[in-house]
Amino acid sequence: MRYMMMIKHSEDYRNKEIPQALMDAMGEFVDENTKKGIFIDTNGLKSTHKGKKVQLRDGKLRVIDGPFTESKEIVGGYAIVELPSDEEALDLAVKFMELHRIHWPEFEGESEVRPVETGAPGSE
Repeated sequence: MRYMMMIKHSEDYRNKEIPQALMDAMGEFVDENTKKGIFIDTNGLKSTHKGKKVQLRDGKLRVIDGPFTESKEIVGGYAIVELPSDEEALDLAVKFMELHRIHWPEFEGESEVRPVETGAPGSE
């Protein structure tokens, strides 16, 4: 089953230097799981200063230029992964966040893991 993993954190982490130890550990983590066929696609996302939102409210569309100051958390990166079960997807997300805990102890954020719909919307 395919899952989308998203790392979420506050926008101000964009202004902080990522520790080299975390970059090295993440490189190994991604390479290892890519070779196993688990990682389909993964990348970080640029700052919301570069982004736009298209919002639909009260039947009207509105384009909002970044930065998105009203957002408490932003999606900082994503991974599309292929794993046999929800438990294994959760385990991968825990390992991913554990690398952050070890190599960047002051980092605060979360990893959200969600199955990708492959059938009719809302189907299990």
